[in-house]
Amino acid sequence: MFLSFLFTPYSLLLLPFLFYLLPYLRSHAIRDIPGPRAAAFSNLWLLYQCRRGRRFKAVDDAHKKYGKLVRIQPNHVSIADPDAIPVIYSHGGGWLKSEYYDAFVSIHRGLFNTRDRAEHSRKRKTVSHTFSAKSISQFEQYMTYNLQELVKQWDRLSDTAIKCGQEYAEIDSLHWFNYLAFDIIGDLAFGKPFGMLPAGQDIAEVKKTPNSPSTYARAVEVLNRRGEVSSTLGCLPSLKPFAKYLPDRFFRDGLQAVEDLAGIAVARVNERLASTEQRQKNGQEQGPAERVDLLARLMEGKDENGEKLGRDELTAEALTQLIAGSDTTSNTSCALLYWVLRTPGVLAKLQQELDEALPREQRGCCVPDFESVKDLPYLHKVISETLRIHSTSSLGLPRLVPPGPGITLRNRLFPAGTELSVPAYTIHHSPEIWGQDAEEFRPKRWDEPTEAQPQQQEGNNVGGDQAGAGLTPRQKAAFIPFSYGPRSCVGRNVAEMELALIVATVFGRYGFELREGEEGKGLKTREGFLRKPLGCRVGVRRRWR
Repeated sequence: MFLSFLFTPYSLLLLPFLFYLLPYLRSHAIRDIPGPRAAAFSNLWLLYQCRRGRRFKAVDDAHKKYGKLVRIQPNHVSIADPDAIPVIYSHGGGWLKSEYYDAFVSIHRGLFNTRDRAEHSRKRKTVSHTFSAKSISQFEQYMTYNLQELVKQWDRLSDTAIKCGQEYAEIDSLHWFNYLAFDIIGDLAFGKPFGMLPAGQDIAEVKKTPNSPSTYARAVEVLNRRGEVSSTLGCLPSLKPFAKYLPDRFFRDGLQAVEDLAGIAVARVNERLASTEQRQKNGQEQGPAERVDLLARLMEGKDENGEKLGRDELTAEALTQLIAGSDTTSNTSCALLYWVLRTPGVLAKLQQELDEALPREQRGCCVPDFESVKDLPYLHKVISETLRIHSTSSLGLPRLVPPGPGITLRNRLFPAGTELSVPAYTIHHSPEIWGQDAEEFRPKRWDEPTEAQPQQQEGNNVGGDQAGAGLTPRQKAAFIPFSYGPRSCVGRNVAEMELALIVATVFGRYGFELREGEEGKGLKTREGFLRKPLGCRVGVRRRWR
């Protein structure tokens, strides 16, 4: 009788039960944790927030309404407590990435979306030498070359404006920071820049397979769409095979972007491998033409068994570096420019520090070297405060409670298999942690604790650590722009070097006038996997001639 019922139209009545009630019933251990009502029954609530490009804000609003623990999916709890960070993202304990990361797989699983712990350890061992101190010092030459290209373009625009009787040239700085970030990571990850800076436009070669004909795509736009659709489908990965049939073009265009982005990586890696193979045939395994960049290091990398990365795996890791090293840098650079120009006194103090620190020959004619700027305290405070207030990586990265008796956090037992995350945006904007001025851009906070705890003596740190000498332990624990633990950003040191060089070059050489947010609307953003500014119009002029 039951089987006959399944083959009738009435069986459709079971679908809502299966789709909504079963996940709710399965997660009985967290059923009493508050949150949006729809989130308790379906993953669609969070998927909808992602589709709108405002997941970080929806989760933050939910925490303000419901408290530290918020149920944002039937089996997913967001925990707005820095004490949860070293537990959920710990080095030990057997925590796994959730199925959310399955939506980001293309070509081959890379370091970012590998969920298996043993496989991740193998990949990290193979890749980590790429970011050794020796390697990073050799990457500076590629950053400098592309920053020089940016300087050429901004000098030209500035000089043209002067000839036309205008003090400033008006630009959308986001576009130029996108071109800069893509050309730098193209140089590092694939062997040569994409050529966006000289062309002044977003363009990149695409190949579906190593031997297929070339086509061209707007790489920045492709990356944005890829991040938005993958992050959205990550809320319901089982939807991915059917997403292209949905009436919403967002999914079709996004999945096409996933293919195009993979095609960009295929084209560039294939070109580099072909060049290397030709050099080896000619007996030139080493020589002046051999580059020391991310791709070269990835090609050299070996796991514990002495095995190198295969072509697909190598391409996937190069693609990971493209994704991780482009949008993050351009987003942060754009947000930093906006906040520095918006906040009275910051620009003058930053430029004063640069003018005093940089030799005259570096001040007006070229890109500073990293050695001259790596220990500048105010520069690093400005960068750190931007990483806090803008929070390019704003969402809570989900992890699964490992098998066993479960994990106790905030006096709650979470059973094995429960999905937990710590929302970076909410943590970075918490008045409880950062003080009542948490929504203000205030680089000085990195010297003076703003939390209601005993103040510590200021230290005389150097490098990136000096921005934070005055933070309380709770604030230091809550600052997670590069995530935390074994799954944290492996390229953090490269990113910090790149940001320091960008900030020193841009603010050391140019004066600005803010034109974005003139109507009091502030910096508009949209979230895909990352939180991206939608634009930042400024006037730019040369300080030195």
